[in-house]
Amino acid sequence: MNTLNRPRISTRRALAGAVCAAMLFLSGAAQGQVIYRIVSPDGRVTFSDKPPLAGENATALGLGGRLGAPASANLPPELRQVAGKYPVTLYTAANCVPCGQGRELLGGRGIPFAEKIVGTSADSAALQRISGDTSLPFLTIGSQQIKGFSSSEWNQFLDAAGYPGSSVLPASYRNPLPTPLVAVQVAAPTARPEDSQKENPAAVSNQPAPDSAANPAGIQF
Repeated sequence: MNTLNRPRISTRRALAGAVCAAMLFLSGAAQGQVIYRIVSPDGRVTFSDKPPLAGENATALGLGGRLGAPASANLPPELRQVAGKYPVTLYTAANCVPCGQGRELLGGRGIPFAEKIVGTSADSAALQRISGDTSLPFLTIGSQQIKGFSSSEWNQFLDAAGYPGSSVLPASYRNPLPTPLVAVQVAAPTARPEDSQKENPAAVSNQPAPDSAANPAGIQF
């Protein structure tokens, strides 16, 4: 009986050791460096400690937290409470000087925020729906909406929300990477008429082509 059971015990120990090693590696990666949640152009989601490539939509999950945990998990308790109650989102565009000034104000004050980039007509339409306008920068603090950049006005709203006047962010904290306002939809491949005829030779080949404009991709925020 002992001879028969030894291989099984050995295998179990080997598997347990491999699992423990993998868990230690992931824990070390999460605690020692920035982890990115990367969405490739084909919609595949992966996690990596390497910066994303061009064309990939990525979010930095922060330093020192659990793998897959949001960066807000690394905030001091008092700041995490304010950020959870009144999250800050900055809407920007390329070559927008006031947008850069707003970003610098938030960064200098140590405000955790998400940044949404308005760069396409779909983004502009989405911004119009959110703010009733297309002017940038556009800032939201909880349910409050602020159009245009004014350091005094922005600081006034941040003070009212309870954000600290100077940064208390840990040195390891990183804001999520900027992302497009409208998520890119990956269209499913459509079957070609000749393929359907091969599968069903009796099918009629003079059917009208589907109108893609009648089924536009939905907007995601």
